[in-house]
Amino acid sequence: MRTLYFWIIGTLLIAPFVVVLGVSVGASSNIAFPPESLSIIWYRELLTEPEWLAAIGRSLLIAVVAGLIATVLALAINYVLWRTKTGFAKATFALGLGPFLLPPIILALGASLFWAQVGWYGRMEATIISHGVFFVTLPLVIIARGFAALTDEVVEAAQMMGATPAQVFRTVVFPLVAPYVFTGFALVAIISVNEYLIANMISGFVVETLPIKIFNNVRYGYSPVVAAASIFFVALTVTILLILSRITDLVALFGTSKDT
Repeated sequence: MRTLYFWIIGTLLIAPFVVVLGVSVGASSNIAFPPESLSIIWYRELLTEPEWLAAIGRSLLIAVVAGLIATVLALAINYVLWRTKTGFAKATFALGLGPFLLPPIILALGASLFWAQVGWYGRMEATIISHGVFFVTLPLVIIARGFAALTDEVVEAAQMMGATPAQVFRTVVFPLVAPYVFTGFALVAIISVNEYLIANMISGFVVETLPIKIFNNVRYGYSPVVAAASIFFVALTVTILLILSRITDLVALFGTSKDT
């Protein structure tokens, strides 16, 4: 009975992906499943049409820079909290958890009003900063696990050797928390490149990211190239996770034992 249950759940989860994959490799200009004949024409259009390439480029740029912003903020907050454990540091950490406690529509609306007031509405920089700030929660929590695993003995040994606080961070602390930092960066980048609501409300259709491009394409007429773009998202996400799994222990980073 349990095996049947897992098969049903697995089928329901993978069925949409199979349909989208089938549409993306179909030769017909109409969305149809199963495809009557196979072709990569829609992937060729996705990777050769200037408008699609521009949307992909914007999404990747926003994702990388937003990931750097979120990761640097998360690392700095955790380091200060680990060093001082002051009330201000704890309050800052708690504030960093705020974005995941609020509905995305509220965050997007507040950000759009803020950027409109400062005159940056419709600019890519506004989208980048918003993604970096709103997605800081994920690396904040992940990097916190890295600092929790640090032992005082290792730091004290470096200090006894005459290392300055900057040297301790560079040679001892950061190498030990680096897997958590890289994981936090990668996950923020994945979320950012797939995010639509915040990017749309902050930049409208001025900064057309790939999710916004897909929405526009669906809004004004369905095309199988949308399916190809969706598979692009899946392939990008899986590739990043596979790379992470090779250079880090994803299971341990998320606090789950491989034996459970």
